Amino acid sequence: MKKHDACHDLTHCYNPAPMNITVTSESILAQSTPAAVLFVFENEHPTGPAALTGLLRQVGTKEFNGAAKQLIVLHTGGKLAPARLILAGLGKRTGFTPEVLRQATGLVVKKLRSSGLDNAAVALPDLAAVSQVVDAATLATYSFTQFKPVNGDDTPLRALTLCLPLRSQLNAAKEAARRAQIIAESSNYARSIGDLPGNIVYPAVLADYAKKLAREVGLKCTVLDKRALERGKFGGLLAVGGGSARDPRLIVLEYRGTAASKKPVALVGKAITFDSGGISIKPSDKMDEMKFDKCGGCATLGLMRAVALLKLPLNVTGIIAAAENMPSSTSYRPGDIVTSYRGKDKRAVTIEVLNTDAEGRIVLGDALVYARQLGASAIIDFATLTGACIIALGEYAAGLMGNDEKLQEKLRAAADRTGERVWPLPLWQDYKDKIKSDVADIKNTGGRYGGAITAAAFLAKYVGDTPWAHLDIAGTAWATDNRPYLAKGATGFGVRLVMDVLCNWR
Repeated sequence: MKKHDACHDLTHCYNPAPMNITVTSESILAQSTPAAVLFVFENEHPTGPAALTGLLRQVGTKEFNGAAKQLIVLHTGGKLAPARLILAGLGKRTGFTPEVLRQATGLVVKKLRSSGLDNAAVALPDLAAVSQVVDAATLATYSFTQFKPVNGDDTPLRALTLCLPLRSQLNAAKEAARRAQIIAESSNYARSIGDLPGNIVYPAVLADYAKKLAREVGLKCTVLDKRALERGKFGGLLAVGGGSARDPRLIVLEYRGTAASKKPVALVGKAITFDSGGISIKPSDKMDEMKFDKCGGCATLGLMRAVALLKLPLNVTGIIAAAENMPSSTSYRPGDIVTSYRGKDKRAVTIEVLNTDAEGRIVLGDALVYARQLGASAIIDFATLTGACIIALGEYAAGLMGNDEKLQEKLRAAADRTGERVWPLPLWQDYKDKIKSDVADIKNTGGRYGGAITAAAFLAKYVGDTPWAHLDIAGTAWATDNRPYLAKGATGFGVRLVMDVLCNWR
């Protein structure tokens, strides 16, 4: 065992106290919180008790008219129980979506925190709003502070009281809030590891995070180290990780929520803990962002956490291909031919390496075959795979490809509900022809044009007939600016999206 792979200190693990969420059918004016929150549609003043409507009449339309992302704080002067009333605009009713409410909630939470307020009451219009508000409020509380003192001017939001109009909805609302909080906290968990730099998190450390998670939530964890990978002939992982002093790992987490005879859904994540590009080294500009090349694996960890805590009635297996892609005398080279993991297949797939910076698809090939060997009924993979996907879709949607229309439709529907947007791209035979090699089965790049699609075509070689969906999250895995409910840095993209799919699995 190398000194880099000794017992690891996981003290940088994100472990905040969960926000206390209360659901009630009482009015927000009956709450003893320092602030009350009302969501308002554009040009539609809310109605309520005389004291409230009287206060609102004093607000001119030039100060506040309910436009999207608009906020105003009113001090009640002791006339109402909450000392402050925060009005948050939702824009025109005709353009309302769940994402509008999430963004408004995120802005409210930021305002509360910057104002030194650690709790508030929120008036909700209906049951559906519960999940959306809890989701955004939980995500908005996350900040990456493991290496920097917390800003004393930014108060954590410790409690939220949700006020519903109908008492008959209380039980359903409490369950919705519980589920939404677990999923959002799992997304924050994925973000917390995604934000950690390459000198702190490398494959062996990521494996230790998985082991720790397994102990905490009741998962089975298996880690294949370099020796086990060599015995199993995982040629892709060994090739990509061969240039680093830190050995690769294949991490497997198993959850069993139903009969053992039921085939599991497999979640496969790419986790290049740092991607220098290897021999085909990247430009130095923005190379620091390559700590985020592990975010597919982090999403898989977050998903397995949420699945276990929610005790979903299905079997789920998470597989993470972890390696560090570095240049050295032992790195794989352009021109090399790599033999992938074969498992029980008649023969292994061989790869002509044209660019060592197209490494994610190579490690995923091994992991996808392994998922099939475990008997997966369906596979969803997450990978910060191509810059080409960022060029095509920007920072606000992941590329969606696969071989199963029903599975892709589930993801598209979940994207509309969760705000983690995806956009389908074709996977025609023409693209698969682009990765045919003269000297091996396939080559690891099909050229500049359609790069996100030819990368998916490469992965398709490994899944056979198993229903499969591929999410290229290169543009969505981290944010380069602060957003209404997501801070700059890792976003946890994929956790909320795929949990929606799994919670509605049929």
